[in-house]
Amino acid sequence: MLSTDHKRIGILYLVSLFSFFLVGMSLGLTMRFELVSPGRTIMSPQTYNSIFTLHGVIMIFLFIIPGIPAALGNFFLPLQIGAKDVAFPRLNLLSWYLYMAGALLAVLSLFTGGGPPDTGWTFYAPYSIETGTNVPLAVFAAFVIGFSSILTGLNFVTTMHRLRAPGMGWMRMPLFPWSLYATGWVQILATPVIGITLLLVIIERFFGIGVFDPAKGGDPILYQHLFWIYSHPAVYVMILPAMGVVSEIIPTFARRTIFGYKAIAFSSVAIASVGSLVWAHHMFTSGMSDFARVVFSLLTFIVAVPSGIKVFNWVATFYKGSVKTETPLLYILAFIFLFSIGGFTGLMNSALALNLHIHDTYFIVAHFHYVMFGGTAFAFFGGLHYWLPKMSGKMYDERKAKIAWLFVFTGFNLLYFPMFIIGYLGMPRRYYDYPPKFHGLNLTSTIGSWILAIGLILMFTNLILSLSRGQKAGSNPWGGTTLEWHTPSPPPLENFDEIPHVTGGPYKRTRE
Repeated sequence: MLSTDHKRIGILYLVSLFSFFLVGMSLGLTMRFELVSPGRTIMSPQTYNSIFTLHGVIMIFLFIIPGIPAALGNFFLPLQIGAKDVAFPRLNLLSWYLYMAGALLAVLSLFTGGGPPDTGWTFYAPYSIETGTNVPLAVFAAFVIGFSSILTGLNFVTTMHRLRAPGMGWMRMPLFPWSLYATGWVQILATPVIGITLLLVIIERFFGIGVFDPAKGGDPILYQHLFWIYSHPAVYVMILPAMGVVSEIIPTFARRTIFGYKAIAFSSVAIASVGSLVWAHHMFTSGMSDFARVVFSLLTFIVAVPSGIKVFNWVATFYKGSVKTETPLLYILAFIFLFSIGGFTGLMNSALALNLHIHDTYFIVAHFHYVMFGGTAFAFFGGLHYWLPKMSGKMYDERKAKIAWLFVFTGFNLLYFPMFIIGYLGMPRRYYDYPPKFHGLNLTSTIGSWILAIGLILMFTNLILSLSRGQKAGSNPWGGTTLEWHTPSPPPLENFDEIPHVTGGPYKRTRE
């Protein structure tokens, strides 16, 4: 735990992230069990409020946002650009300790003060200022984790500017580092905004300065603007690295040079740039001028263009390819299908008239999970199956992995797709109870959550057992072309005996 080797730090993140993920998943299952039928099932309304808050805080701040950059990015960024380590190895280790310190504070907030926070992961004012639960400590935990995110982004951007191997120009850099580059700038520029906002909430609670509290002359809408100025770009901190993973896996299993390399690389930067200008589409019903609503609606439609460019180029890469449907590719195909549904329903949210109808309903819950879970988490799982043989030197059981994928994919859709319907029919999100007419669809969702949980348990069990029982992995079990596949499995300290000299693009194959 004192090593500054980027690979060990990546593994520290990986273990921590999935530990928190299992806790968040358990909370989600508990929520679904409460909603299996109308009325009280296993908990009180106050307990339900605390559990969905904790589920959101853990999944957003401790799993999805740091997930792929901190774990897979730490391990593979230096390898893919031909470097021995990141630019600031000690700062990298400090980032993990800050992440763990934030996580510890979040846990402490459950058992101290007024008990678990009950505001939702958005900590909306003025309720977050008025509630007697332990909001200040939970908010401070998110503040500390934000520092970890900024330092990671700063480290990655500097690493790519300063430590690329000789001959590796920007147009020869793999697409996963490109996605981390765009993500790093969002982390550096947007995260301080939420840090200041959360500090203001703490100061407001203790000193009553009246920034967000309308009773003291404050403006709660200002809180929403500041919160989403960070939190919408944070969506791209979550999804851009996932898109980078997709861009690595598809050319390997299609046995093709990726189609539209430059378009995919520049679309990452475009998504990060335009995505920073669309925060107010979360607030169409909060109160703003018609002109502002139209502008933010238009910008939200525009951000779908670079996302569509990526999907088009990924699919085009399969054309005339010799496709091998191993487990990593199955997760990526699922990503494209689920993310496309999430993206299309995102366009529905961007349409002003429809937004007014579905705002704050279960439709939004379904859309969010199709993008974040169906997108980021599925790409994370695909990346884990793709790179675990390189990280551990052991292969997992392919047949069991495909069975687990089938459970995960089926359970996911059974869990979240009914939410589009009950949301469109008018069931609000965050509600503890519902009318009997929504019972059937909620029951279907709950059954889906059990199938999904079985699939996830099968997947994690298979991967963990592979570490001790798996067959030995060669240096390049999938036939990848990027630099990490030119090292032994697992890679040695400082990665390369001699820094490689790059002479061509990252996905060039000798035989197509």
